[in-house]
This record gives sequence, structure tokens and C-alpha cells, in this order.
Amino acid sequence: MSKPLVTIIVPTFNSEKTLQLCLESIRKQTYKNIEVIVVDNYSTDSTVSVAKKYDAKVIQVRGERARAKNIGLRHASGKYVLFIDSDMELTPRVVEECVRTAESNPKIAGIIIPEVTIGSNYWSLVRNFERSFYVGTPIESPRFFRTDLALKAGGFDEDIVFYEEATLPLKLERLGYNVRARVKSYILHHEENLNISKLLRKRIYYAKTAKKYITRYRSIDKAYITIQISPFYRFKLFFSDKRFWQRPDLALGVITLKILEYIISLASYLATK
Repeated sequence: MSKPLVTIIVPTFNSEKTLQLCLESIRKQTYKNIEVIVVDNYSTDSTVSVAKKYDAKVIQVRGERARAKNIGLRHASGKYVLFIDSDMELTPRVVEECVRTAESNPKIAGIIIPEVTIGSNYWSLVRNFERSFYVGTPIESPRFFRTDLALKAGGFDEDIVFYEEATLPLKLERLGYNVRARVKSYILHHEENLNISKLLRKRIYYAKTAKKYITRYRSIDKAYITIQISPFYRFKLFFSDKRFWQRPDLALGVITLKILEYIISLASYLATK
């Protein structure tokens, strides 16, 4: 297998508690031809010094996560880019598997990496349980991309936070590329302190741009957008799988969370001009 450079881009803001574990997991990758770019939103803690300790290139810029990703993308030297959050930990073969998959077919522009939520409190367990039903479905979004194609597509939409991670893949699909390839290695997402209030506040924040996202991308892939936002699709995934009913404690949490999230999203959608 050839060894093209891979740029890993990590947006940060006051991420000192999780960034070291994230960067250490990059250092431990079986694939070694990697550069790391930390795009920091002017943290007031020791985030920048942690990043420099691991020889990451640090760029400081104000803005949302999509803007941070795009800034990192424009500074990337790698043939491929991988976008991860500062509270994520890569299992050792993630980059190796992504490169092997991408190099096998020039039509592959995006690769999905499965994600597992780490946390022992109730809502962390609920979140991981919910996420487990999305594996192999269109709800998952890719994180690993060909740099030249990501730039050609224009990167992520910076004025959207509602499913902003899907904006780049949708544009790549419009150009005729495959963004549904996937690998077996997975990412550990450290969300140990989740609670219902935090989850719903995040939904309120994201839902503010729901109408803009739906209006802009429905004409590109109406079926995908419908699946992505439809409560019926997700509840069908849950209810048709006997594994869901084997954990009634977690099932109740998932049902409660999704109902509240959809109520919030609908209210925000209707209120947006």
C-alpha cells in the first residue's frame, strides 16, 4: 500500500481535558504518515500548549466548527483529510484502514468510521445505545475525505450547524463520488458527562438552521434528507430490532430523547422565517 500523507484536523475550544487523549491516539496509529492541524477558537485554557506538545500545527480562528474545519482543510498538505472532535479517540488502525479503502478506488471521496460513545452515566449509555442502531444506515456521515475533492466541493457550509457534517458529503455526491464507503475500525467518542439538559440545549442550538439546511439540500437528495430528519425512519429502526426491546431501560431513554428533540426541531423550524 502506498503511504500518502493524511492530515487530521481537530477543532478545539477549551479542550485541555480531552485533547491529550485525542492526540495520543493519533500518535499511536499504525499508519504513521500523518500531520495534525488543531484549529483553535482562542481557548483560554492550556489547549494550545497541549497541541504544541504533540507537534500539531495550531491555527487560531473565530467561528463555528464548520469554519474551523474549512480553515484546516485549506491548510492541509495531505492527500486525505480526517476530521475529528477533540473529545474523540481513534482506535489504532483507523487511519490505516481508511487509506487502504480510499486507495482502492478513485471514485471514493468519503469514508464512514463507526463511532462508539464512551460514558457510564445513564444518558451516555442511552446515546451509545441509540447510535448503535444507525450503523450501516444513511444516518452515518463520513469523516475521512480526499482533500482535492473536498476543496473542489467547497468544504462544509459555514452558515449551517444543523447536520453541518452532511453538507460536504452531499456536495461530493452531487459531483458523482462515493461517500458511503466504510471501515471496521471505530472512533471512541468520550461523552462521559451527558445529561438530558445538555442534549436538548444542543438540539435547540442546531435546530436554528434546520430550515436553511433542508431548503438548500432537499433538491439535491430528497430521499436522503427525508431519512435524515424523519422520526418515522428512526423509530422504525428501533422498533423493528429485537435488541431495542431487550434493554427497556435504555429504550425508554431513547424514545424520550428523540420525542423531545423532534418537538424542539419542529418548533424551531416553524418559527424560522
